[in-house]
Amino acid sequence: MLELAVPGRGRVAYEHLLLDFNGTLALDGVLLPGVAERLKNLSGQMTVHVVTADTFGSASETLSCLPLRVKILGRGVQGEAKAAMVENLGASKTVAVGNGSNDAAMLKAAGLGIVILGPEGCATETLSAADIVVPGAEAALDLLLHPRRLVATWRR
Repeated sequence: MLELAVPGRGRVAYEHLLLDFNGTLALDGVLLPGVAERLKNLSGQMTVHVVTADTFGSASETLSCLPLRVKILGRGVQGEAKAAMVENLGASKTVAVGNGSNDAAMLKAAGLGIVILGPEGCATETLSAADIVVPGAEAALDLLLHPRRLVATWRR
């Protein structure tokens, strides 16, 4: 569990990390450099989940060697499915990270929503739903690995 005292927000405790795959952790279906090691490190503190529409069909294989849970979404309203997953995990105990329009509801529902402004860009509705904006997956994961960075950004 990641526990923090955030000035102006009080104490927060996060048990789950919920991440999108393509555009967030991967580009064109390939995991971005530095992400695997960070996910391994975070899995010692939080339960790591990846939820994805799996545009390139590579998520399960790519992530199979990492200590995390993968959920592939079928066709349909993926944004609602991602938000429902946050609610099922416990919204206040969940950090969500994504970039696409189908991630907006997930970020909004989570106790902490982080949007990636990476090589694929990010949807404006997702940008508006986030609590924090970062330039890439490494920066998002490093906020959790180095919580003082998170406190410095998110305090009021």
